[in-house]
Amino acid sequence: MKNSARTTAILAALLLVSSASAQKLVPVKLQLKWFPQAQFAGFFVAQQKGYFKAEGLDVTLLPIGDQSPIQTVATGAADFGTTWITDLLTARQQGIGVVHIAQLFQKSGYTLVALKSSGLAKPEDFKGKRVGVWPSGNEYPAVALLKKYGLTTSLDSTVSNPSVQAVTYPFDPSIVFPDKVDLVSAMTYNELDQIMGLGYSMDKLSVFRASDYGINLLEDLMFTSQKVLDEKNFRGSGMSGRDVAARLVRASLKGWNYAVKNQPEAVQTVLLQCGNTCKGSGTRANAAGHQTWQMTEVSKLYRAGPTLKNMAGYLDPVTYKANVTLLRSLGILKADPAAGAVDYSVWEAATGKKAMK
Repeated sequence: MKNSARTTAILAALLLVSSASAQKLVPVKLQLKWFPQAQFAGFFVAQQKGYFKAEGLDVTLLPIGDQSPIQTVATGAADFGTTWITDLLTARQQGIGVVHIAQLFQKSGYTLVALKSSGLAKPEDFKGKRVGVWPSGNEYPAVALLKKYGLTTSLDSTVSNPSVQAVTYPFDPSIVFPDKVDLVSAMTYNELDQIMGLGYSMDKLSVFRASDYGINLLEDLMFTSQKVLDEKNFRGSGMSGRDVAARLVRASLKGWNYAVKNQPEAVQTVLLQCGNTCKGSGTRANAAGHQTWQMTEVSKLYRAGPTLKNMAGYLDPVTYKANVTLLRSLGILKADPAAGAVDYSVWEAATGKKAMK
């Protein structure tokens, strides 16, 4: 009986310690740019492997669909988020105090896709064609590519006779392609596979990758608000907001590095999180297959640029400047963003490396 009582007491003590440890975890909300899928594999892996908890964080990953994560972070409904650089910089221009803290994808995955039978072989051929684009700022890569080749679009209200008709649609390529548009927007890791699921194999498609034409507007990044970074005592944790940001970035990069090196395992982790959006479409409407495709493709976007130099998460200043220059040439940005738009100190604290600004 004495041993039994002692065992019970020890178990009770362990439970108390465990409970106390759990209470010490700092709750953090991270807003994802889309529904759960392999586009966010690194975060799901970091959560499943306990990387966030090892940093003292209890992270909730929030899906959002086709809305902008900027608003949820700006209003405080989320503490951190992922978005594209154009979203972040246009928000800054509007006076919204969001701040870039880590760059995950180092190469754009944006493409325009046409049927090979259309005869479209180069951007100059797009004149007089219909191009399917996404709303809410996601049309900018297409606009940039077209402008580079002297083409105007119906998205520009100042142009009376645009050379390209833009057709805005809500992300599902089957809604417009190929009957209502000649070219359609597609991310390499998602809609391209969905288009193949509609019965168009790669040998029947012409894929125009924006990055191949010098349009490398960076996509998935991590950001927060200046308000969070300036907090001295984040959620009463005793940690500053800047410290929490560094811990979140450190754990996230660890999750991404693991996911890219262990892709089949990462896919299985993702499949536990996602529902119908994981399935692709048509003949390729298989969750495991579509997420395997997606994991392969997002790994290519992550494993590029600075990542290849052992600087994952680093926003290359040259690429950033090129993005700003491009957005200014389009009239999307009226001036260069203030220095506070990017905070390299968070990445430096997370990685122990020095940014070369």
